[in-house]
Amino acid sequence: MRLALLAFAVLAFAVGCGNGDDEPADPTATATGECASVEAPEPRDPGSSEAPSAPLEDGRTHTLTFDTSCGSFTMTLDTELAPNTAASLVALAEDGYFDDTIFHRVVPGFVIQGGDPTQSGSGGPGYSTVDVPPTGAGYTKGTVAMAKSGVEAPGISGSQFFVVTATDAGLPPEYAIVGEITDGLDTIDRIGALGVADGPPSQPVVISSVTVSEN
Repeated sequence: MRLALLAFAVLAFAVGCGNGDDEPADPTATATGECASVEAPEPRDPGSSEAPSAPLEDGRTHTLTFDTSCGSFTMTLDTELAPNTAASLVALAEDGYFDDTIFHRVVPGFVIQGGDPTQSGSGGPGYSTVDVPPTGAGYTKGTVAMAKSGVEAPGISGSQFFVVTATDAGLPPEYAIVGEITDGLDTIDRIGALGVADGPPSQPVVISSVTVSEN
């Protein structure tokens, strides 16, 4: 089960759209630094996929650009630190796995979490990858890592990812670090500002599409 981050994380921190074919209620909202008012898409069964059989090509920079109802942001993948997880995210994005999904967990001053088509916090692609982070790994603002339950081994990943919005989330080195936000931190901040507790944001934040780039 892919649960929202390890319970320890919340305690340590002392906390805390419609369909993709629909137009936002206010298409200029994100351009003016606000989140568009949208309805959440219907939860869906993601089915089961198979993990990629090979890592991404060495010596290339791989990015995922997420278009959301709060604007866009770009995630640059770390293929050395998390080769298996990076290849998985690219494969899922190319299959449209993340399209019309939501950020189901937004904790103020901590993390934003998405990547679950079921919207339950327990969905996944039907397989897992493992990239154990190094001892002493830090989870600072803009870090992208993978969510897992407290009973799962360090570095195990499905499809659910989180972006750190805290200066330092204070998490133990157990969550695979797959990359960092290299563009669109203002979008991450807008999403984070919608957090009200350890759970869904005050309004739906929808990922409409993800673009994969390699250079």
